[in-house]
Amino acid sequence: MTVELQNYVEPFVEVTVNTFKEFCGIDVIPRHPHFLDPDKGFEWDISAVIGLSGIVKGAVIVSMKADLALKLTDILAGEGHTEIDADCVDAIGEINNIIAGNIKPKIPNGDKIVISIPTIIKGKEHSIAWPSRQTRILCIPHKAFENDIFHLMVAIELESDK
Repeated sequence: MTVELQNYVEPFVEVTVNTFKEFCGIDVIPRHPHFLDPDKGFEWDISAVIGLSGIVKGAVIVSMKADLALKLTDILAGEGHTEIDADCVDAIGEINNIIAGNIKPKIPNGDKIVISIPTIIKGKEHSIAWPSRQTRILCIPHKAFENDIFHLMVAIELESDK
């Protein structure tokens, strides 16, 4: 991991932990960050993708299984959700929107980063097609509740990488 990319890990972990604590009222525990193997299969059922442009180009993605997405939706929108519906799409999109928005003041030149609105991908065991085989995807798994895991992924190309 390059030193410059390493500067992004701690702020993303901090913002993610704070977002889940303050917005969802739950504690999440970050696990060991690593670079994602884009060819590996995953068990995600929903992902929220937010594009980054400006001094940093790439994406911030939150991916999880349906069980966790439904628990979070019940917390944010009221109980009774049994499938990934419009409330669930909104809840997971908003969680990622808060993470992406709150990261800007915590990283170098964050004021020069523009974030997109969230795009939601849903479907059992979906994968994400990354723009380039050279894209390095930093994956920071987090544990929520007793046994739920979600992945925060950051795929970034710094202006200095060019």
